[in-house]
Amino acid sequence: MSTSDPSAARSGAAVVVVTFNRADLLARMLDGLAAQTVAPDEVIVVDNASTDHTAEVLAGRTDLPLTVLSMTENLGGAGGFHAGTRAAHQAGHQRIWLMDDDVVPAPDCLEVLLARPEPCLMAVREDLDGALVEKAAIRFDLDRPWSVRPKRSSVDSVYASRAAMPATVEVENVAFEGFMVSREVVDAIGLPDPSFFIFYDDVDYALRARRAGFGIVAVRDAVLVRQLDFNQQHDLAGWKGYYMYRNLFVVHLRYGSNLGVRLKPLLVALAVTLLSPVRGGRAEARNVMRAMRDAWGMRAVPVRPDARG
Repeated sequence: MSTSDPSAARSGAAVVVVTFNRADLLARMLDGLAAQTVAPDEVIVVDNASTDHTAEVLAGRTDLPLTVLSMTENLGGAGGFHAGTRAAHQAGHQRIWLMDDDVVPAPDCLEVLLARPEPCLMAVREDLDGALVEKAAIRFDLDRPWSVRPKRSSVDSVYASRAAMPATVEVENVAFEGFMVSREVVDAIGLPDPSFFIFYDDVDYALRARRAGFGIVAVRDAVLVRQLDFNQQHDLAGWKGYYMYRNLFVVHLRYGSNLGVRLKPLLVALAVTLLSPVRGGRAEARNVMRAMRDAWGMRAVPVRPDARG
């Protein structure tokens, strides 16, 4: 379904929101979009086959230029952003703002971003208490094999508060929670990779953009409020643990700058398996070995997917 006001001024921007069974969070997020000082030209909501009251929430939003893409199955965040970015690009929008359903933009957030000329922009997240929680990496290390975690520093680990930040901060990866990309970037690198399903699809896209010569800046005054606490400590023995391991391994295999970095996933998989009797057990060992096998099959950087087809 789609609604729009043809008399409204055109911003040149579309918002892509991916949602799955979080109707109440989605409603608050859409309220934030409706309150923007500069309205988006289109709000594309990708509903990943929700079974809650998401459909009712969307049906009532006649205040937004809304297009709903109803999926027949849950494609994960990665599949949803792939579909939504493709739709926005096909519609001719000059900027595409990628958003999860658990963030709410400040009323001037879109206006602040649109005033910037850079092709890749990141809104800066805070929590409900106003504390800075922007996890985008300032340094994402795929050069040193001995770096246990590639994220060496993030916006919120370098700056104590939003007020302590400069107007823009160069970052090396992003989250699809407030990342704005210009049409020229999609033309150059294609669409987000749907094969990630969840986790690291945004990191992969940022790395592809940077490899193509597009810098990324986080914009201090573009405020995005996260409705939920971060929970990065996933159960590595559960189904999410498989995707965490697999997709982290894929990033190393695709973008590691040397053989040592590209071999690190294998070493991690062996270490986790050997330590499984005293930590994650057989389930985590199975996860990590399956993740290593499947990541190897995904190691090639995708040929630019055609955003038009």
